[in-house]
Amino acid sequence: MNAKAKGYILGSIAAASYGMNPLFALPLYKAGMNPDSVLFFRYLFAIPLLGIMIKARGRTFKIQRKETFPLIIMGLLVALSSLTLFLSYNYMAAGIASTLLFVYPIMVALIMAMVFKEKLTLQTIVCMLLALGGIGLLYESEDGSTLSLIGTLLVFASSLSYAIYIVGINQTSLKNVATLKVTFYVLLFGLSLFVARLLYSGVLNTPDQWYLWGNLLALAVFPTAISFLCTTGAIQYIGSTPTAILGALEPVTAIFFGITVFGEGLTVRESVGLVMIIVAVTLVIAGGNITSHLVRFRKLFPRLPMIRSKKSN
Repeated sequence: MNAKAKGYILGSIAAASYGMNPLFALPLYKAGMNPDSVLFFRYLFAIPLLGIMIKARGRTFKIQRKETFPLIIMGLLVALSSLTLFLSYNYMAAGIASTLLFVYPIMVALIMAMVFKEKLTLQTIVCMLLALGGIGLLYESEDGSTLSLIGTLLVFASSLSYAIYIVGINQTSLKNVATLKVTFYVLLFGLSLFVARLLYSGVLNTPDQWYLWGNLLALAVFPTAISFLCTTGAIQYIGSTPTAILGALEPVTAIFFGITVFGEGLTVRESVGLVMIIVAVTLVIAGGNITSHLVRFRKLFPRLPMIRSKKSN
């Protein structure tokens, strides 16, 4: 098996495993656990797994003083993203929530344009409008009913938190720190949010059945440890852009489990909305690569006008 094939397989596994969040979280909700308790155990179990990975690779846990504060902020952002996403499962179908979450690359583009003055291309603007159209189809169903406003706002808060996290990682000194180490400390500091919330509420729900502990462990292993490892491997083999594009499998996986396991419905209107969002975000992630692919396609038809890129002028 060549390197590219390995990369695509790893990228697919990474996206699919992250889409398993609802598969393991929803049974815990049904058993009476609240999102804070579920996420507390998820982070608690995932941290030692990442620690073992760091030791297995012979790397150190040491961080510089200037990296501590950014890691705390990034940890709280990721924890907030997790919390708001898991809270949204109480208000809407998990598959819909996971798809709405997938607008975070568009939010990243907007943040980079407004804060860091990066130019917004026509392609990005069109994709934003396409995604907004898809969200509109999801928000109001064919019978006139709408998604929960609270649930929708929670998902957008989750997406925005994650978008700020992505921008923050690339705009601080953390971009030079090993990804595995960053993830370890992000989860470690993120855990503090759930500890604080549980101390405030005074309620820590624990599973009353042994198999539910398996769900908690699975949350730490599949959407966290395995997804992270496979993402890292995929980036090494095929690069970050193709790996990110494969992230479109995340909402697809969540929708699949939502329909087959939890009996969630999906109308034609909602299906069109889901496709619009996934296509829009995929085009944003692909960026300039699309032009080069179109050029190659046009070269198959010599009689058609050629697309001229700036590099060719």
